[in-house]
Amino acid sequence: MIEIPSERLPSATLNAVIEEYILREGTDYGVQEVSLQSKIQQVEGQLARGDVLITYDPATETCTLLTRYQFRQFTEQQRNSGSCEQDA
Repeated sequence: MIEIPSERLPSATLNAVIEEYILREGTDYGVQEVSLQSKIQQVEGQLARGDVLITYDPATETCTLLTRYQFRQFTEQQRNSGSCEQDA
């Protein structure tokens, strides 16, 4: 999995990635409805702070958003599974 810096994407592409993620996730924001634009702005803020990362998986050719913690967990699992395979 590869991290894609959000500033390297054209704004239209970045918006499409964010919007697709929001619509795919079907996030529940509770009793009060939150507009798509508001959700996009929230994600943009998370990206700007580095709380959320854009990732690309070459194996599945998919792009998604992960929290920094999720990305660290994934890369750590990959390192550990690679070292286990080498030890076998």
